[in-house]
Amino acid sequence: MISKFCQDRGLMHQTRFVQAIWSNGKYENYRLYCFSDGAAAKESRDHFDGLMFDPKRDRESGKIRGVWRRTDEYKRILELGPLSVPEILRN
Repeated sequence: MISKFCQDRGLMHQTRFVQAIWSNGKYENYRLYCFSDGAAAKESRDHFDGLMFDPKRDRESGKIRGVWRRTDEYKRILELGPLSVPEILRN
């Protein structure tokens, strides 16, 4: 769905992965859609209700293999805009 959205609008992106870790020990793996154009990133983020990730700020001082140290409260994402985790994968 994300790839089709980007293709239909001519938005070029790369896919990366990062592990997000909260202070309470919870963690999740995130798939990142990286855009070189800020307007394209905003359009995608607005449509899919996405989160902003800045590798220089969020990935342990910009380390390539660093984790995303989250300071907010952990909340498992089951629905995000038009996307959702299938029921069988929720627990």
